[in-house]
Amino acid sequence: MLAITNATIIDGTGRDPIENGTLLIDEERISAVGKQIALPRSTTVIDAAGGSVLPGLIDTHVHFTEDLNVLTNLFTPPSLYLLQAIPRMKATLDAGVTTVRDAGGTPAGVKMAVEQGIVAGPRMQVAVSLIAQTGGHGDSFFPCCANMSFFLGIHFKDVPNGIADGVEEIRKTTREILRAGADWIKLSTSGGVLSTSSLDIPTSPQLTVEEIATAVYEATAQGKRCMAHAQGTQGIKNALLAGVVSIEHGIYLDDETIQLMLQKDAYLVPTLVAPLDVIEFSQNHPDLLSPMIAAKASAVIEAHRLSFRHALEAGVKIAMGSDSGISRHGENGRELQLMVENGMTPMQAIQASTCHASRLLRLDKQLGTLEKGKLADVILVNADVLQNISAIANPANVQLVLKEGQIVKNQLNT
Repeated sequence: MLAITNATIIDGTGRDPIENGTLLIDEERISAVGKQIALPRSTTVIDAAGGSVLPGLIDTHVHFTEDLNVLTNLFTPPSLYLLQAIPRMKATLDAGVTTVRDAGGTPAGVKMAVEQGIVAGPRMQVAVSLIAQTGGHGDSFFPCCANMSFFLGIHFKDVPNGIADGVEEIRKTTREILRAGADWIKLSTSGGVLSTSSLDIPTSPQLTVEEIATAVYEATAQGKRCMAHAQGTQGIKNALLAGVVSIEHGIYLDDETIQLMLQKDAYLVPTLVAPLDVIEFSQNHPDLLSPMIAAKASAVIEAHRLSFRHALEAGVKIAMGSDSGISRHGENGRELQLMVENGMTPMQAIQASTCHASRLLRLDKQLGTLEKGKLADVILVNADVLQNISAIANPANVQLVLKEGQIVKNQLNT
């Protein structure tokens, strides 16, 4: 038995915190949550010293095999590129993120390595590859005429090429990605900030409704669902009309699109931190990132924030996603701070990162809240996060991380 005592417990349900509470863990599951809980003999006790105890965070949009340093990537062997995911996964876990959805570029074997205990990392759902049209967001055909995988990623047989045009190519590509072990099918239904073509702007719609619907059909047939990189208004609408359940970025939402999201019961994964980090990286490394990409990132900031606020006010379901790989690995908590700066209460931001994210990933029966019987994914932050959500943005403040009852980070005695 393991008990965390003297804690301010924020259980992820939205209920008021339990002050001076106790969380009791029996092996991998929570056995009790509350005040004045009798502790069995031989229980190992951790004193939270009044810190905030929360469910392990869930980041629904990461890329473990990506970073922004294009020049370095050009000189990195694919096998090394894959192994570089290992410290990124550990940094993410140390930041208090115990579950992720990898949104493209990472093979299912990485997820399996975590499950088998070969490497340390969050539990994972993976999209494996990004489906994109020729010349669209995800087609990394560079002006020099070199054709590289999305964002100079890895080249392995279990990461299928996602470039497809027309219903039948989409069908075959979707089936190949599902065969490769994908939990989600991800499609680019609009242009994007990091696209290498000046013609591929965030507002341009990509893939037809029929093409997107074909991928949705094939995914559904295998019990899977679809997520969409969708920044422009029409691309978002097309994705929703075709049955996509998770809109990534959602930069240009209008009233009609927001109503459609509500009707379809779809989630928004805003990734507010991503364009800010693109701009910062470009300013610090002007020789490594195209000025065109930095200009596109700057152009979307205000619309991105306004869309997030409008979606929040309308009651759209929102799940946290940091887009780490574009943003910095291990600083996932910065997304919560930005969500609060743009209209969420701290409790809403925590719920977006716990219970709501768990529902999007269909893990809510096991994760997302601190309740009896659920898996003991637990973090301890040495601050009152409801008064200072920015504390969770600094991984150093996350002093304790448990994944399924096992301590994977402990800085309480150091």
